[in-house]
Amino acid sequence: MSTFERPVPDLTKLLAAWEEFEVGEQQPGKVLAKLKTAGLPVMLRELIESGWTPTEPAS
Repeated sequence: MSTFERPVPDLTKLLAAWEEFEVGEQQPGKVLAKLKTAGLPVMLRELIESGWTPTEPAS
């Protein structure tokens, strides 16, 4: 029996899914599915574990 290894997060796919949602091209459920399969949960965990904190957006 083989074990399933999750692929590394794909930042390009994550951004593309989000952008489709922002312009109204995809329904929220479809976007959430794409974000999950592109690795958003893994990326968020890694950011938290690394101590990353967001910066203020440029005005």
